[in-house]
Amino acid sequence: MLELWTVFLEFKVVLWDGLLETLYMTFMAVAIAYAVGLPMGVLLVITQPAGLMPNKFIHMVLGFVVNTFRSIPFIILLVLLIPFTRMLLNTAIGATAAIVPLVVASAPFISRMVETSLNELDSGVIDAAKSMGATNFQIIRKVMLPESIPSLVRGFSITTIMLISFSAMAGAVGAGGLGNIAIRYGFQRFRTDVMILTIIIIVSVVAVVQFFFNTLAAKIDKRIV
Repeated sequence: MLELWTVFLEFKVVLWDGLLETLYMTFMAVAIAYAVGLPMGVLLVITQPAGLMPNKFIHMVLGFVVNTFRSIPFIILLVLLIPFTRMLLNTAIGATAAIVPLVVASAPFISRMVETSLNELDSGVIDAAKSMGATNFQIIRKVMLPESIPSLVRGFSITTIMLISFSAMAGAVGAGGLGNIAIRYGFQRFRTDVMILTIIIIVSVVAVVQFFFNTLAAKIDKRIV
């Protein structure tokens, strides 16, 4: 333990910068991915055969796109998107560049989680809203999404933790963050102690994120009940 503390003091500046880069990549990617994935998930639900606006073609095409991108391993997607990232940002290296593949990888995953959350709703609640004359948009905005908030919050924590892992993986191709530190200062310099320290920091971040969102979801559930 004393040795790890010594290593921490030696690399504290590098580790702090890496932690900030990891958090930046993760939360920026989560925000953008939810801006894309949430509408996709809603669209998947409302266009299914029993949905508010059934549309077989849209549902099938959107489902195909989501399933395709969900099936590609992240490390392969990371490499495949390098030309697109470079075209978009004029660079494929660094924390900002890593946000592009992180969003592409997580948005389809989010859409499926949103779809699952919305499909878990009691159909009676939606039927009651329809009987009161609510429009489809009002049902989505005032019934479906609010009723699904606890489940969506838990899904948010899962996505955030997944992206922390992905951001570490992105460090292998120069994305920065704790993953890059583990590779550059740990693996390439044969410093096992540095690798262990970065793992401890990543695990600690994951634990904090999980605790925060679990607590938040529990409080929201109490309000609803």
